[in-house]
Amino acid sequence: MQLVTGLNVYDKTIDASVVTIGNFDGVHQGHAEIFSHLKNTSVARSLPSVVVTFEPHPLKILAPDSAPLMITTFEQKAELIEKFGIDYLVVVPFTSELSQFSASDFVINILCSSLGMRHIIIGHDYAFGKGREGNFQTLELLGEMHGFTLEDIPPIGEEATVFSSSLVRFAVSGGDVVSAARILGRYYELSGTVIHGRKIGQSIGFPTANISSNNELIPADGVYAVMVKVGRRFVKGACNIGCNPTVGGKKQTIEVFLLDFSDQIYNQEVSIHFVQQLRKVQKFTEISALKSAINNDVENARFILNNLDFKFL
Repeated sequence: MQLVTGLNVYDKTIDASVVTIGNFDGVHQGHAEIFSHLKNTSVARSLPSVVVTFEPHPLKILAPDSAPLMITTFEQKAELIEKFGIDYLVVVPFTSELSQFSASDFVINILCSSLGMRHIIIGHDYAFGKGREGNFQTLELLGEMHGFTLEDIPPIGEEATVFSSSLVRFAVSGGDVVSAARILGRYYELSGTVIHGRKIGQSIGFPTANISSNNELIPADGVYAVMVKVGRRFVKGACNIGCNPTVGGKKQTIEVFLLDFSDQIYNQEVSIHFVQQLRKVQKFTEISALKSAINNDVENARFILNNLDFKFL
């Protein structure tokens, strides 16, 4: 997949293409349906497939206080999109100036002139441009004028639930990583670097890897059964998110106890895949009670992970 970003977005990059456009935060199953259809259509028409997205999220510029926490980092989003065999990922830098572009200007100057758009696929409720005027009806009129066709993808979901990024955020922020996985089609992933911590876990017999993460959306405080990707392999683990109230912690930390694992991994990049919440954070009156609870967490995590549904990894 070729990445096009910065001022290169405005250059003549592609002569003819099939395009989709959106924020695609989280790359959930609704997005997956769009990308799969995009790829199939591009192959059928012998044209390259192009995903157009924005960085940062438009609300980060237009209404920072209302901007959602991102489900994925940009790197995670790009990696997930690439798995669909997409030919080009075009990342339009979102600025205050760009927000004043009419839908018509954006379509003509970028989608048609720079990317040679011949066909566009959008989600069922997607709109872009100043005042969100770039909806299906506007695109249909512009297509007649500028020689492209379009289609929208109906909502994707389970029963009465339509998959959406906002539902993923709600689930993850509430600790319901099982529901999040059903919407995403994979376990929620948090990536980061292993750093030195207070070594409290080591002092009570459960040495943990402390994680510094760039992900904005952190699961609710609690203890989780997780799979951790270390290098090229997955390791079972139990992850604690919280401020460690029993030992006087003051700030939220992300700590993982890796089962049957003793390698040195300081400064390494790892990714944590959240399978199920085991319990909420508790403040114990005695260290012995904390150790007993962690023992139970480890055994519960082991049981859950021994029966893992690998299709979500």
